[in-house]
Amino acid sequence: MPKPNLLILDDEIAICKSLSFILEDDYEVYASTDPDEAIALFSHVAFSIALLDLRLGMRDGIEVLKQIRSISPRTIVIIMTAYGSIPSAVEAMRQGAFYYAAKPIDIHELKVLLEKAMEQFQLQSRVEWLNEEIQKAYDVHGLIGNSAQMQNVFSLIDKVKNIDSSVLIMGESGTGKELVARAIHFAGDRQKQVFSTINCAAIPANLIESELFGYEKGAFTGAVARKTGIFETANGGTLFLDEIGELDIGLQSKLLRVLQEKAIMRIGGQKEIAIDVRIIAATNRDLKKEIQQGKFREDLYYRLNVIPILLPPLRDRQEDISSLIQHFINKINERMSKQIKGIEPDALQLLLDYPFPGNVRELQNIIERSIALADGDRVTVSDLPGDLQTKPAQPADSKLVPVYVGETMDTIERKVILSTLQAMDGNRRKTAETLGIGERTLRDKLARYRAE
Repeated sequence: MPKPNLLILDDEIAICKSLSFILEDDYEVYASTDPDEAIALFSHVAFSIALLDLRLGMRDGIEVLKQIRSISPRTIVIIMTAYGSIPSAVEAMRQGAFYYAAKPIDIHELKVLLEKAMEQFQLQSRVEWLNEEIQKAYDVHGLIGNSAQMQNVFSLIDKVKNIDSSVLIMGESGTGKELVARAIHFAGDRQKQVFSTINCAAIPANLIESELFGYEKGAFTGAVARKTGIFETANGGTLFLDEIGELDIGLQSKLLRVLQEKAIMRIGGQKEIAIDVRIIAATNRDLKKEIQQGKFREDLYYRLNVIPILLPPLRDRQEDISSLIQHFINKINERMSKQIKGIEPDALQLLLDYPFPGNVRELQNIIERSIALADGDRVTVSDLPGDLQTKPAQPADSKLVPVYVGETMDTIERKVILSTLQAMDGNRRKTAETLGIGERTLRDKLARYRAE
């Protein structure tokens, strides 16, 4: 792991040099005798800790402290001061300093103080991170819907939020799989712990193992220090494995072992490390087909698929589109400082008729673009992307059944059967003959459609 950045600001160059030498093994040390130079460093260096002398020649250390706190409120500032200036150090603490170190500096005491300062910095960073994650959890950017399919998803989230069993979320790209994973985590008992994400498709196969499990120093060429893997950093919390279908087949066996043993071993390590991590995986692939093709382990599939959640494509829940549009208008208005009140009926109809191959994510992008370009207080047809502004002409007596990329065979079959039945004026015998199936088969399928 990279060393934390530490700033030393003292007007005595000898102190800067001696402290730099003592602390350089544990910190990335920057030292300066010039307050203006030190302040300028904050523009491109994120300092975890600053050691600040209270007496800086003609400059008042308290004023420099205020500048540091203003520029970088997360930096933990420790004041260095002569023993006779302790009251001034107390005043510095009132202004936001973490603590003080009396001169002459006791190196052992300073190192202990620095360790406590790092603990404070990490705790502060964790609190800020959790606040950001909670905001993301409650600002779901599209995980809404009144359709029966989405109500079923919400019900499943509520049922599994406090269960540690693995969850497999399935659905096309853009349907909101990560949003569901976040909702499960932040609604449940683990909400105050870490929610970590790794995209199995975005990291090269030769790197993802070290990202997952970490490695020991010297495990391979270039391993100059120990690296903690994402399983360890997520301990106690939730790990979201996005695009799990892309995971290398060799790593699948290692992941299976982690799920079975609840322990990991760093690359080059000699002992197992017990972990308590809830696994939520997601895929837009048909993993059963991947199993048949030898691309995905069947035993891992069943380990992950303890609780399956299927996210429907947006085209199959048309009744949610209006709500989603208004949701995005409200959110984007706030971000862009716009005052868009809604969408014109003809523009809405064009969106209702659109198949959305990119699902909710595509709808959000369309609304964001439209709001950015809108001149009035409502989204109009002219604000929509050009390819959406005109409906394709349909023959008056059209016998075409629309089929979209990504639709399941079950969905396509259903469309064809129901459209053919309608074309045959409800005559089941003619429908069965036209489709080349038995009447009993047709009757069973129609009965299933009514029950769904």
